[in-house]
Amino acid sequence: MADYSSLADDFYCNMNLNTEMALPAARETILGFFERVQKTYPTMRNFYTRDSGDFVLEEDKEHGNYRWISIESRRVCSGYVNPPSIDAAMEQHKLVLELIPYMLSVSPLDCEALDCMMGFDFSYRGNHDALVAEALGASSALDGLIDLPGSQVINFEPSMTVALDDACRLQARLMVETRTNAYHVRRSEYPEEQISVYFTLRQYGSLPPGFSFEQTLDKLREHNERLMNQFVVDQVLRPLQQAISAK
Repeated sequence: MADYSSLADDFYCNMNLNTEMALPAARETILGFFERVQKTYPTMRNFYTRDSGDFVLEEDKEHGNYRWISIESRRVCSGYVNPPSIDAAMEQHKLVLELIPYMLSVSPLDCEALDCMMGFDFSYRGNHDALVAEALGASSALDGLIDLPGSQVINFEPSMTVALDDACRLQARLMVETRTNAYHVRRSEYPEEQISVYFTLRQYGSLPPGFSFEQTLDKLREHNERLMNQFVVDQVLRPLQQAISAK
């Protein structure tokens, strides 16, 4: 398995559970859930509410690696930025999935989708879209546009989703997100922002009888790491890393 942390400036492993029904938002319920999480991870002591009404518990960010968990109106998210290992991140995610049926009244029947996502951030001061086009290449059908005299690429964010089963319930999505805009290109002034690559395995729909959230996450992780190591690392991450190093 590739050392994911060596492939980008920041690496993170996230879990997202989207529910069909609204999640509870009572003060006692939310605080009780986060207090239980805090017993396992005492360094998660920063609790706050976003303007959107989402609840967040996280560790201090100053050291560059930190855990976070959020509860939205119909989504529970768990993330670990720059984890020491995938196992460490998965232990956190599985704790959340173990607790939510009892503390947030979330049933496997209530699952709209469950995600296992690997994310990578590359810091780069320059035209993100041009760099991505150079590193990953455009299709032959688009080469003519890129080669037009005086042209500059100002939007190139490859994205693809593939179904991994006949019912299209198990899907893999690769998405590249850039943060350069036309203003930056016009003035040739580029802040040091991050190019992000997200690779997500998603299971849609209610879980089959007898299947738990934790078992489903294990299956998603297996697919995610297999496809990461077969395709994403060598065909997306390393080319981006090499293109940035060459600038």
